[in-house]
Formats: sequence, C-alpha cells, structure tokens
Amino acid sequence: MKPLLALAAAAGLLAQPTALQNLLTRASSEFPGKAGIWVRHLATGETAGVRDGEMFNSASVIKIPVLVLAFQLADQGAISLDERVTIRKEDLRGGSGIFRYHDAGLQPTFRDVLLQMVITSDNTATDLAIAKVGGVARVNAWLKESGYAAGQRLVQTTGELFAKYNALKPAEDRDAKTNADRAYWLGEITPRGIGLMLEGIEKRTIASRAACEDMIRMMRAQQAGARRLNHFLTVPVAHKTGDFPPVLANDVGIIYARSGPIVVSYLGNSITGNYGDAEDRMGRFAQQLVELFDK
Repeated sequence: MKPLLALAAAAGLLAQPTALQNLLTRASSEFPGKAGIWVRHLATGETAGVRDGEMFNSASVIKIPVLVLAFQLADQGAISLDERVTIRKEDLRGGSGIFRYHDAGLQPTFRDVLLQMVITSDNTATDLAIAKVGGVARVNAWLKESGYAAGQRLVQTTGELFAKYNALKPAEDRDAKTNADRAYWLGEITPRGIGLMLEGIEKRTIASRAACEDMIRMMRAQQAGARRLNHFLTVPVAHKTGDFPPVLANDVGIIYARSGPIVVSYLGNSITGNYGDAEDRMGRFAQQLVELFDK
C-alpha cells in the first residue's frame, strides 16, 4: 500500500464498501460466468454496481428501448397502439414467442405486439416493432438523442441475427460467437445504461404517465425467466429477460419491495457452469437484496 493510502486508511478516511456493494461484489464473484450488476433503491437513492459500465451481450433485454420508443411515438401521435397489424407468413421469426405458432393473417393490435415482445420475448413481434418505430438505425439515433447511447445499442433485427447463426458451419462454435463476436449480438448494453432507462419508466419521466404505467403493466406480466429475479420473491417484479442458453442469461427490472422500488440490472454472459444454477443465483441475489433493504 502506498504511504498516503496507508495513512488515509489508518485515519479512517477511506470509505468502506457498503453492505449493498459487498452483496453485489459477492454475487458477481460467485456467478458461473461474467456478471455485471447495477442496483438503485429509488426511495433512498442508494446505488451500487459491479462491471456496470461494461458492454454486455443484451440478448432480448435490448427490446426495452424499442418498447420505450414505441410508447414515446404513441404519445406524440405518430403511431397508434390500437392499430391492427397483419402478421404475414414472411413476418414470422424463429426462437422465442407465440406468434409463429398462429396461422398467417393474425391481426393483433400494435399494443398486443409490444406486449408479446416483452412477456414472451416474441421475435416476430420484435421485428414488427422495430420496423414500426423506424428501423434499427432510428432506434440507435433515438438512443443517442435521448442520452442513452453510451450504454445501449441495437445491433440488428432478430431476423438478421438468426440468419447469421443459421449460416454457421457445423464446425463453427456458436457459443463462442455469442460470447465474444458482437456481429452475433442482438444488442449491446451496460447494466447501468439499461438500469437508468428502467428508472425513467418507474419515475414516469421517460414517457407520459399512462405510457409508463402501461410498460410496467407489461413487464409485470412477464412469462419468461421464472428462475431469475422473481424466483424466490413474494413481492411484485416488473422485468425483462434475455436468453441464449447455455451461455447467456440476463434479467433486468424493478422489484417492488416494501421499502420502495429497487431497479436491478443483472447481466450474465459467458456462462460456463450449469445454466439453471446461474439462473438460481440471480434469484438468490434478488432475495438477499430485498432482505437487505426491507430488514
């Protein structure tokens, strides 16, 4: 230890890690992969992070900015959430979601499309939504205009992403692409960047109050990621998952603890251990987080 640091420590001038920071540090170190975590208790303002400024493979978590932009455009009257969208055969996408199991010609409202993009992480819905708000370039321009570009970027549509995976030769390592090749990422996010967007939704500042409440309603209806943030909790959670088994499991959201809303971003990339165990560790972390604040 350098002399000045030693003197400062002896005098008690160096700030000691908080219980919250210790919890995040321990959770990150015990995760069977690379974990980035950011937490803010909105009632107290207490904040902590681990690798919270690093870019991670977002998987489907990047669908949150698409959701927010859609609601902002609806607030402005540029699009209508009540408009019926015809889902054609060529619109169908593989992977997660339910629209691909319906007959072509289904006509949900655009609000229903956004709902499925969130609660079943529907990839057909996602690409329809991206097109409706102006495309990948428009989403990224909006992120820059809104001050979120430092922590979030939509790389491509789900259709473009799965076309790349489908073109891989059998000998090529799909998991290595998911872990390290950003050309095979749906989006890029930092734990803090997406956390700040969630904070804006919860505080009703990122869009109209009605729009924010609708987005929270959707995230509270989440059907995926049952073993993650909400697994061991008895309080409500509004969240959005991102998945690419066996190497990626993300979950971000708002935990409605008795002490007040807690924004949590937990990104788990490059998983090397058991996938279910990785998910359970996220759930145990959320449980310990709520216990810390609600004690």
